[in-house]
Amino acid sequence: MHSMSAVPQVSPQELATALELGEPLQVLDLRAPGAVAAGRIDLVPAGRFFNIVGTRVMALATLEGTGIDPDVPVVVVCGHGVDSVALVPHLARLGCRASSLRGGMAAWMALVVPRDLEPPRSADRFVQLDRLGKGALGYILVSGGEALVVDPPRDATAYLRAVDEAGAKVVAIADTHCQADYVSGAPALARTLGVPYYLHPADALHAYDGAPGRLDFTPLEDGGTLRVGRSAITAIHTPGHTEGSLCYLIDGEAALTGDFIFVASVGRPDLAGKTREWTAALWNSLDAARRRWPRTLMIYPAHYRSESERRAGHAIGAPFGQLLRENEALRITDGEAFARWVLGHEAAFPEAYRTIKAVNVGLHPLDEGEAEELEAGRSECALGGGRAPGRD
Repeated sequence: MHSMSAVPQVSPQELATALELGEPLQVLDLRAPGAVAAGRIDLVPAGRFFNIVGTRVMALATLEGTGIDPDVPVVVVCGHGVDSVALVPHLARLGCRASSLRGGMAAWMALVVPRDLEPPRSADRFVQLDRLGKGALGYILVSGGEALVVDPPRDATAYLRAVDEAGAKVVAIADTHCQADYVSGAPALARTLGVPYYLHPADALHAYDGAPGRLDFTPLEDGGTLRVGRSAITAIHTPGHTEGSLCYLIDGEAALTGDFIFVASVGRPDLAGKTREWTAALWNSLDAARRRWPRTLMIYPAHYRSESERRAGHAIGAPFGQLLRENEALRITDGEAFARWVLGHEAAFPEAYRTIKAVNVGLHPLDEGEAEELEAGRSECALGGGRAPGRD
């Protein structure tokens, strides 16, 4: 019997740093294949990721046939870091340099990595906060000692730490839209800090049945402005993924596009059973952006699907002009062709999304255990759907 303290362990942050630096590592995921299909550690190259359930690992008398290289360190992953700790000593006996991921996939899903972006001219600091396991992104804009927080998760610790490091004070919190794939931390954080929470009113109800939400929020509609220090952030209504989808434009230099425009796709309009109506709205929003947005505008979305979407420095984002050339959805210039493209890229989405929508408009209370279960797996809010592939 081995105590947890005697077993080598790595934290999610240590693992993320090592993988982003390109250090040679293997990942052995002990979970059931269905859980792995919903979401796994995508930063590891595909050829160094192995899914072997714990009982089979324990039965191994040799590494032969597993594909695991005994000369390359292996990080063992399970749901919460318990089974992995138990199996690390067995793998060591088989010749592996093995360690356990502390807290397992639950901890990996909660990890948020801050990345500094080039600030727009009126800002002092601009931070993208990357939730690696989810493929979800939030933002902090700091100007004149004040900070705006956009699209925070339920655990906003990393956001508040970044604000503190910038020597600023949060004066406003905003969501780009009512999320379906994770529980928003914005309403609770706004209450805790005593600051306004901004949301488009069309997203303050349950999209599936129209039930009014129970949210304390400040309505923000098309053309509305948020002032943070020297920065004036303009809200642009871009319905299609949701009825209340907003983009936040900063100095004509950067746009926080939520689930409207991604680097490699656009937000799916089929999450509430209104595909035809929302596809038309999405096309109109995209057409307006094509006509009005400068090609130099930096697009910073709320999600990503693939590691290939990263820029130098690992941030996610690209100039609008580049996306007009490279993003398949944005290259379509005919509304009917776009509607056919949407229908051709529809995919199933987790049933949990209905519940998460209800949570995010204040209609469904939940505890920590349910929240973890609801948020399991990567985002499937982009057209094309499905789990993002690992690195090649």
